[in-house]
Amino acid sequence: MKALKNKNEMLFFAFRNWKLQIGVLIILLFIFIALIGPSFAKFEPFQYATALGPVPPSSEFWLGTTFFGQDVFSQFVHGLRATFTVGIIGGGIGTLLGLIIGFIAGYKGGVIDEILNALTNIVLVIPTMAVLLIIAACLQVRTVFIECIFIGLTSWPWTARAIRAQTFSLRTRDFVDLARLTGVKSLKIIFAEIAPNMMSYLLLVFILQFGGAILTAATLDFIGLGPTNAISLGLMMQYSVLWGALQFGMWWWFIPPGLAITTIVGALYSMNVGLDEVFNPKLREM
Repeated sequence: MKALKNKNEMLFFAFRNWKLQIGVLIILLFIFIALIGPSFAKFEPFQYATALGPVPPSSEFWLGTTFFGQDVFSQFVHGLRATFTVGIIGGGIGTLLGLIIGFIAGYKGGVIDEILNALTNIVLVIPTMAVLLIIAACLQVRTVFIECIFIGLTSWPWTARAIRAQTFSLRTRDFVDLARLTGVKSLKIIFAEIAPNMMSYLLLVFILQFGGAILTAATLDFIGLGPTNAISLGLMMQYSVLWGALQFGMWWWFIPPGLAITTIVGALYSMNVGLDEVFNPKLREM
């Protein structure tokens, strides 16, 4: 009954929190566009749609065309898919690695904690962007999935440290001691006893990892080290800058992807703040 009451209470404050609602609506809108948008695209992302070169938005080309006559709308909706793919997979890998390492280090303590904490600190002080630049530059063929792997493998340390600290405080609780006394294995205690008491925090961590993966991918794409066989919002911005879209007044080429990235990351931040207010009674607005 108490758990049901807490759940209903959180739902009540979630439906009252405008920051959370706005963030969720924006993300759902972009997901909807990414899912159904390609079915409305008349051309492939790199297909030459017209021989007229750059054409402003019209009924035929909803977001205009690039310097080479490629349909910007087609590139935008396919780029949205790549952006969400990086956020989900890259952010998911970073979150998963951080959870596993943080839980084990925090629960086990001792030598295992020292080893995992040392590994975390080593990865934490490595200049992540420099490593990503070197790896990306060395690969002649890069895919969205490879980009996700790189981002996920370098973004987990801060998650691991945060989860480790939370696990330290929970491992001495009575319900954990009771489970330990009844012979429950360590991994089951971690994922059946400790993790459920951190679900709200884990959700916030994933949202932050999601947004961080999108920004990191956009940075790599913008400097020309993104996927070589696909289109993304960051690559659209890189191509527009490379071919002088700003100088030629082709605003329809660089504003949609830049505005989409900004709006998505801003919506994720709004969701994070809203969820924090929902889960933390001290921050709730009555």
